[in-house]
Amino acid sequence: MVLSISGVLLLGVIAFLFFRKDGMKASHAIVCALFGFYLASTAIAPHIKASGNSLASLLSGINF
Repeated sequence: MVLSISGVLLLGVIAFLFFRKDGMKASHAIVCALFGFYLASTAIAPHIKASGNSLASLLSGINF
């Protein structure tokens, strides 16, 4: 749960920065959000979630 909330926050911040700095229009953000909601209801959603979890565990294992 914490990973999904932080992922949503990160993607939200990135979308906000694109909106403010790169000229992304609000309509583009709405289309992206709707695409995400529709994608979450497809059969590929568990694979996307597993890939995100795998990437998060890979990144958390990196020591500097």
